[in-house]
Amino acid sequence: MFADYSWPELGAIFAMQGFAGLILFSVFVLMALGLAIIFGQMGVINMAHGEFMILGAYVTYLVSNLFADYMPALFGGYFFLAMALAFLASGALGLLVEWGLIRHLYKRPLDTLLATWGLSLILQQVYRSVFGAREVGVSIPDWMMGSLPITDLIEVPINGIFVMTLAVSISLSVYILMFKSTWGRQVRAINNNRVMADAVGINTAWTDRLTFGIGCGVAGVAGSAFTMIGSTGPTAGQLYIVDTFLVVVFGGAASLLGTIASAFSISQAQSIMEFFLSGSMAKVLTLLVVVGILMIRPQGLFALKLRK
Repeated sequence: MFADYSWPELGAIFAMQGFAGLILFSVFVLMALGLAIIFGQMGVINMAHGEFMILGAYVTYLVSNLFADYMPALFGGYFFLAMALAFLASGALGLLVEWGLIRHLYKRPLDTLLATWGLSLILQQVYRSVFGAREVGVSIPDWMMGSLPITDLIEVPINGIFVMTLAVSISLSVYILMFKSTWGRQVRAINNNRVMADAVGINTAWTDRLTFGIGCGVAGVAGSAFTMIGSTGPTAGQLYIVDTFLVVVFGGAASLLGTIASAFSISQAQSIMEFFLSGSMAKVLTLLVVVGILMIRPQGLFALKLRK
């Protein structure tokens, strides 16, 4: 497998695939952070999480077309507005779904799985009816075009650097929200002891709704980032939902640090193996390794220590 390449070529291959893995890691992190908030903190299996991501991607697509048609002079900065609107649109839909569906299914994880799976099919059909079955692409601003040469053999795309910077920024924002804000303290209190949290005056129903909305909003931001590196279609979210659940479970369902570490290891392994093997074989080998580790450590890479 390696015999056909010289040492400098192997070094360049590993560097390029490592950077491609970092871009994949960025999408995984943005998707998994929202899912970690919903699944890790609320115990809700949201199979429609990918569709919330695609909603953010379609919002970015609409904003891109709006700026291109009516405000071309400001086109270079459209993505920042699109990202904010994607968060608001996906978060608002998340609030509505929690109020109309999820709040009736707490403590029934299998029911949430089936209900959100049905919701994902409904949203896919809505996207297909509104935007068509074909995949659509977003025009990238000129300042994101091109690549930066690192060496004679290694170049890194500018849009990939931007996506990674966005992933780091969102990760820090989620950390601050979860561990430094009043909302974060309330979420962790409810996760530890819902009855006691309710007794001390925390509005558990509203906190649950806001938590679900924020998790879906982060998925919308992931959709915006996704448009920078790929095209968007009604079923594109389903391509990432299994990997995202794998990332969350492998890292530890309630651990943000575990989510980031898991996303990094899985994305790097898949990216490097896909160069030397087929994409399907890379996924199979990655899944086998993850399953093997989970058999030894079922709580994931990182687990919260709770007093019992």
